[in-house]
Amino acid sequence: MDLLSIDSLSDSQIATILDRSQHFFAANRAGRSTDALSGRILFNLFYENSTRTLMSFATAAHRLGASVVALPVDQSSVNKGETLGDTAHTLNAMRPDVLVIRHHDNGAADAVAAIMEAPVINAGDGTNEHPTQALLDAASLQHKLGKLGGVNIAICGDIRHSRVARSNAKLLPRLGAEVRLAGPPELMPDGAPAMTVDEAITGADVVMMLRVQRERLDSEFGDAPGEYLELYGLTAKRLANAAPGALVMHPGPINRGDEIDGAIADDAERSLITLQVEMGVATRMACLELMVGPTN
Repeated sequence: MDLLSIDSLSDSQIATILDRSQHFFAANRAGRSTDALSGRILFNLFYENSTRTLMSFATAAHRLGASVVALPVDQSSVNKGETLGDTAHTLNAMRPDVLVIRHHDNGAADAVAAIMEAPVINAGDGTNEHPTQALLDAASLQHKLGKLGGVNIAICGDIRHSRVARSNAKLLPRLGAEVRLAGPPELMPDGAPAMTVDEAITGADVVMMLRVQRERLDSEFGDAPGEYLELYGLTAKRLANAAPGALVMHPGPINRGDEIDGAIADDAERSLITLQVEMGVATRMACLELMVGPTN
């Protein structure tokens, strides 16, 4: 099976991944390892920069006993004009057991999956989806809150360009949560319900902030230094309007003083940002276990 979008997972598969995420989270904290994927090979193919996703997939594979091979795209034949399809055919001929791809084009993971015989995991394709990020976000919330039924989650920021928001908007309601999407009008998708950041955060149990993906904008957003935080970012004043003890999330990387106040990001009681990173390893272990399976 491939993991290309949240829609590619059944409810039972999602439940299995989330349950095993908690298992691996506890095992990692206890220093327990496994050789469930001993002898298997994971290819990391990242056409966009990454810290959390790239390193957590590599760490997840190693903790399962698999080997990891990363293709440095900026040093590959891509710079000689090789197409994505030809790269996929080349890597397929090397017979990996699973391939993880991040690419700047929507649908790139699907195109590669159509060529690869091994399972393919979408680690983010353009502005489309980032399914394992949504899964680790859900696992993080389950770790803190238990079940997500009835939990109000505000996702705020650059929704238009956020594959994280799209995947979470598909997954979290399937788990019983209510999701509110909000951001500057210029950064909202066409046809999205009109809701201000302040309206979305008011009464929310969880506030997930997103950075402005300025690298994807056709022109400068036009905000002065500090202006975005004041108008749309998560400040102490805005967070005070959320539900008592509301939790704070961010998929990273964080732009402190832009979409989130640094003191809020570092709040040990309310911020789940570090937990999300730790849970990312456990969740990706669960995904690899489900997709690749144990060595015969």
